[in-house]
Amino acid sequence: MILNAVARPGDPKQPWLVFLHGFSGDCREWQTVGEAFPDASRLYIDLPGHGDSTTCQVNNFTEVCAALRETLVSYNILNYWLIGYSLGGRIAMTFACQHQRQGLLGVVVEGGHPGLQSAEQRAQRWQSDNRWAQRFACEPLNQVFDAWYRQPVFASLAPAQRDALVALRQNNDGSALAAMLLATSLSVQDDLRDALRDRDFPFWYLCGERDSKFMAIADELAAPRHVIRNAGHNAHRENPEGVVACLAKIVHL
Repeated sequence: MILNAVARPGDPKQPWLVFLHGFSGDCREWQTVGEAFPDASRLYIDLPGHGDSTTCQVNNFTEVCAALRETLVSYNILNYWLIGYSLGGRIAMTFACQHQRQGLLGVVVEGGHPGLQSAEQRAQRWQSDNRWAQRFACEPLNQVFDAWYRQPVFASLAPAQRDALVALRQNNDGSALAAMLLATSLSVQDDLRDALRDRDFPFWYLCGERDSKFMAIADELAAPRHVIRNAGHNAHRENPEGVVACLAKIVHL
């Protein structure tokens, strides 16, 4: 399965920057940040169930990672950094920990969860994600996203920021989002902490200074991190210049 993507070729001597968006985003989500690196080739991927990959359906993380690998091969990408936000970060970490990372130079994750650690947490998350999936599949998306962005993790959003995200996300396919939400639920993701501690690839973690949940997660991970000022969970949207500055230091561009 080859996913839809937007490629922006740069200097062939430079590594590719491969960007993975968060849940309900698409290939446009990272472009403000990525286009600050015109010398590097950039690939902005639509994850399954999103953007122009709506008809690409997967059942689990293994299938998502296989689709990502096939997409990279289709573009002949041999040296690259993988950069992912939230869901895209969870996919990036899983991909890098599955030993199918030929050509991977490093991983940068913004606000991505390394995995739940107890059966009770997994059961609770599965129930929650099933409720959300039912809503995404059956209710008007503007109503669902208004509720989605009122969750505690998005508490730093001002009302105008929340309204803008609701307007942006309501053009998704609700059934496709529901399917992807369940296929990549945090409840079925491996706990990647041990694999990340034992990693043999560079790994950097970014989080907004107002994102208290993921600031705490960053403290757990044995990885260098950058705190993005004046930002919450969606740091690259709230402070793109800050994220660009961090990426420039990490990938040396």
